[in-house]
Amino acid sequence: MKFGIATFVTDEGIRPDALGEALEERGFDSLFLAEHSHIPVSRQSPYPGGGELPQVYYRTLDPFVALTAAASATTNLLLGTGIALLVQRDLIHTAKEVASLDLLSNGRVAFGVGVGWNREEMANHGTDPKTRGALIDEQLAALKEIWTKDEAEFHGKYVDFDPIFAWPKPVQKPHPPIYIGGESPAALERLAKFGDAWLPRGYASPEEIVKTRQWLAERGRGDMPFTVFGAPADRAVLDGYVQAEVDRVTFMLGTKPKAETLQKLDELAVLTEGYR
Repeated sequence: MKFGIATFVTDEGIRPDALGEALEERGFDSLFLAEHSHIPVSRQSPYPGGGELPQVYYRTLDPFVALTAAASATTNLLLGTGIALLVQRDLIHTAKEVASLDLLSNGRVAFGVGVGWNREEMANHGTDPKTRGALIDEQLAALKEIWTKDEAEFHGKYVDFDPIFAWPKPVQKPHPPIYIGGESPAALERLAKFGDAWLPRGYASPEEIVKTRQWLAERGRGDMPFTVFGAPADRAVLDGYVQAEVDRVTFMLGTKPKAETLQKLDELAVLTEGYR
């Protein structure tokens, strides 16, 4: 089982280049970064974790800029979004950002996506929360066209463009793997149709993971890799993931200054030694 880190990179914590270097030095294989473009002051959407919204949500760096910095300081580290809020993004710009990062990192991008939870944030981007699922499905189909065709076009209800030229193309072929986040029925249907890997959150039980693998196998997708996003640093939980044949576990890393971050990474590296 492989191990990585999931975190929020902000202006108050360790820099992404220093974080990437530290991860590679300690044997972690991946870095998955969260995304929020902004947080509306109204705060009408309740925080899914309960209670007050943590400060890191207000201060996240753009994930593709941060991952480019991490790429410059590393050689083999997988560079993931966990998750990119695709329904809030311009599709063609996003296609270029992902492909550019894949080119600059020599093919190390894992494109994690999801529909998000903050309805006011979506609305500020002109996205109707009620149709975000249908929107992201079209976006994913259109991204594959842009990444794989010299003259790409797409005509859907929410995404519509005539033939375009768009370079660079990704290094990974046919394109960087798409990690679908979420555990809902709609997310799993999206996973089966568009995904290359599943990115369930850390509270997904081993039993749920096994059940999902069986469900995917019935649809001819049983060989899909699973990466757990933001798992707790708990041996009993890790043992369960081993039994469920999880491919990778990422630990949720708090956003702290460099010295505190390195100390925590040392502790996590010791925890993973018996599982690698």
